[in-house]
Amino acid sequence: MNHSDGRPADNATRRRAVVLFSGGLDSTTCLAQAAADGYDCYALSFDYGQRHTAELAAARRIAANDPAVVEHKCVTLDFDGMGGSALTDATIAVPETPTDGIPSTYVPARNTVFLSVALGWAEVLGAESIYIGVNAVDYSGYPDCRPAFIRAFEQLASLATRAAVEQGVRVRIRTPLIDDSKAEIVTRGTALGVDYAQTVTCYQADDDGRACGRCEACRLRRNGFEQAGLADPTRYR
Repeated sequence: MNHSDGRPADNATRRRAVVLFSGGLDSTTCLAQAAADGYDCYALSFDYGQRHTAELAAARRIAANDPAVVEHKCVTLDFDGMGGSALTDATIAVPETPTDGIPSTYVPARNTVFLSVALGWAEVLGAESIYIGVNAVDYSGYPDCRPAFIRAFEQLASLATRAAVEQGVRVRIRTPLIDDSKAEIVTRGTALGVDYAQTVTCYQADDDGRACGRCEACRLRRNGFEQAGLADPTRYR
């Protein structure tokens, strides 16, 4: 969806950022931060065969009502065909109790693929930054949420595009939430005006976006609101 009508005449001189945007708590906070940092935002979502497709409806709804979002794309990928994750394979149950190691909700190479697509769009747009709401504090232990991964991908990006090779233009991978606890993320987003009632975080939300209240994503989200001393607006079924 394009929201370019009525934008300022000097828009071409404004900074642009591609924002990876799932419609969940972290990515919506990240979108709000990118806007607060002065960027025109190009939101990028993925339909990758995830069982919690209600998050995509949330992403569309939020992007459509956010004046900072110039354009919102939803790219279709077939991670479902690869399997290997409880988020894409209906035969693997979503864990509802804490597990040791990397949980079955890890989607192989997901952020690598997402950032690669975002890098391509950023080059087309002339965007200087890509925002991603990865977090290395209150998270599930996914390897592609760590600072080392982000640094490595940013180095890859400096070698991968025509703009970088011919013009020395480097795209920054910005991770404003990476060192925040979930409570700090909620507090930050609240200060930025995020309406968390519109977001969907649950790994097994129903078609209306109501959360299960039992999966790890729900536990982390609920604990974040509790520790921040803020009311949890999540709709539970």
